[in-house]
Amino acid sequence: MRVISGSAKGRILTGPKSDRIRPALDKVKQAIFNILWEIQGKTVLDLFAGTGSIGIEAISRGAAHCTFVDLSREALNLVKKNLEKCGLEMYAKIFKFKIPPISPRIKGEAEEGFALIFVDPPYDNNLVNPTLLEIARENLLAPDGIVVVEHSPREPIKKETGLRLVDQRKYGQTLISFLKR
Repeated sequence: MRVISGSAKGRILTGPKSDRIRPALDKVKQAIFNILWEIQGKTVLDLFAGTGSIGIEAISRGAAHCTFVDLSREALNLVKKNLEKCGLEMYAKIFKFKIPPISPRIKGEAEEGFALIFVDPPYDNNLVNPTLLEIARENLLAPDGIVVVEHSPREPIKKETGLRLVDQRKYGQTLISFLKR
């Protein structure tokens, strides 16, 4: 697991010791950022952050700031360690809480809403759609923002989330869904 592009390109990230944290595969991460293309100056929210590899990739590629959220102490320690390894800790904030619900404290991290929100919950735990409902209800997405969800095909995106599915790609047993307001 490494940073693919940007200021921290080539840095090797520390991975989890347990199988409770599932980092995004480099090929999936590369595909996501090839589709998103330009993220310069954007505010990012990385929910279910795990190792922090997606948010760190965003900062490395020029995102202005990333807010990382996870419940696992192991995950949050990995995010902190990986940010330090890449010298990017000044562009990040880390929060520990369960999702959903999404803490109101997150709203203050991006006044206009987040331009980019990554959602990568544990597979098949019925967390995708409740999290998307929270994002819409709490108005966390900027008007022109995008939500990227990495999820199992067994947990499809529902229309009732308040967000519109605009693209979807399959990589093995992983679906990447792109949603807008």
